[in-house]
Amino acid sequence: MAKKILIAYTTNAGSTQEVAETIGETLSQDGVQADVCRIKDVGDVSTYDAVVVGGPMIMGWHKTTLNFLRKHQRDLSQVPVAYFLTAMRLTKTSDTDLGTVSIYQDPALAKEPENGEKLSFKERYATVGSYLRPAFKRAPLVKPVSAGFFAGKLDYTKLNVFQMLFVMLIIGAQPGDLRNWEAIREWASSLRPALLAS
Repeated sequence: MAKKILIAYTTNAGSTQEVAETIGETLSQDGVQADVCRIKDVGDVSTYDAVVVGGPMIMGWHKTTLNFLRKHQRDLSQVPVAYFLTAMRLTKTSDTDLGTVSIYQDPALAKEPENGEKLSFKERYATVGSYLRPAFKRAPLVKPVSAGFFAGKLDYTKLNVFQMLFVMLIIGAQPGDLRNWEAIREWASSLRPALLAS
């Protein structure tokens, strides 16, 4: 019987959906069925052999994503799970307090800190650990095999006022489409062995 993988995502303005679809296309080879679904449309996750959960960083990892992890953590703890996050800023650090999760950082996104000895507030906020720890706290039973961090797409006209102020003042991101499709496909391909392990 064919393996079934769920790619469950949320999106703020549509660009994360395109990332999820690309991950689904990459995973759905060699008889694997990859279902790409918006989190709000996902009912039962227990019928899947593996699950990929993703969403954008909007004042933290999108609340819908964190709520999904909490709601389904018992089922998700029984199968291989991976996370993906889209962001406009990521500080490259060697954060070692992340358990066994393998971290993939889009080279177009991850930037070296200006001062390696002391991170600025923006740099500290945009670290892998800062982004992932809320998910670990919200759904401690889920032990993801990998987390992929990818550059996103920013269009100020798609944000509400609070989101726009946060992105401008705290993140300091400039509008544009920075998505690196090659990196997204590379990460999705690298996931196959872990997600399809019996």
